[in-house]
Amino acid sequence: MRALVVDHTAKAHLSQADVADPVPAPDEALVRVEAVSLNYGEVKGATDPATPDGALIGWDAAGVVVEAAVDGSGPAAGTSVVTLGETAGWAELRAVPATRLGAVPDGADLGAVSTIPVAGLTALQVLRGMGPLLGRRVMITGASGGVGRYAIQLAARAGAEVVAISGNPALEDSLRALGAHEVHADPAHVERPVSGVLENVGGQQLVDAFAAVQAGGTVVSVGRSSGADSIFPAAALTPTDGRHDRSIRTYFLLADAGEDFSADLTWLAAEIAAGRIDPGISRRAAWTSHEEAALALLERRLHGKAVLDIA
Repeated sequence: MRALVVDHTAKAHLSQADVADPVPAPDEALVRVEAVSLNYGEVKGATDPATPDGALIGWDAAGVVVEAAVDGSGPAAGTSVVTLGETAGWAELRAVPATRLGAVPDGADLGAVSTIPVAGLTALQVLRGMGPLLGRRVMITGASGGVGRYAIQLAARAGAEVVAISGNPALEDSLRALGAHEVHADPAHVERPVSGVLENVGGQQLVDAFAAVQAGGTVVSVGRSSGADSIFPAAALTPTDGRHDRSIRTYFLLADAGEDFSADLTWLAAEIAAGRIDPGISRRAAWTSHEEAALALLERRLHGKAVLDIA
């Protein structure tokens, strides 16, 4: 089969190559991939010299089951699915356990659905962990990215007052259209405190987001798109103005190898198919154009999701 593999001689450190077909484990379905979605983390990882040439990467992919899992788990052959994995998503075939794939409604756009796994699941899981959101103020940093756009929509639908943080003023109208009640360039500009933060950026934004949290509130750090290795100052943790019991915690989607994401993947796929969630695709092309898409991500020229269709 053909796949996108790490190639450090290529400009974006990716190239197409012929590789062996995957051999599914008993609990894995074999999926013919029709579309994939790129994330900054995996594209950046491909540029790391420690990542060997020829490595198969790719977290997000959608396609059709060609062989059901022999242990009877998961959907039958012919079912459209969205899949999550730590590797090997950007290929013509992918072996996926039932716990990491969700059924997709017939006729759904698999390119749109392919944006779900990392961005959609991260947003859903983090917001769910914040508890009931009805009437609460929730801040989303990195709001114009994949996770951010999903988070705005899901938080707004849950009844939250959504405060979006984006450094690009041209995106304010589009973020408000997704459900944001306020849009600011920086957390430091937010006047009223928030009860929770989904923090995508890191660095100084993490510090400023924490400063905006009310008593009992929490910042959940899910990314470090700023690339900053800032040291969180101890002074920021000192209770001020009675705002005690604030916390910071991290979230990593694939921390628990055994976690079952199938129900959430299926639900998110149905929401996209019904038009109730906008996947935020800002670049879509054939996978032969992977270099342009990867460079747009690496150079921070892309807001939203990049999708490659596999022909």
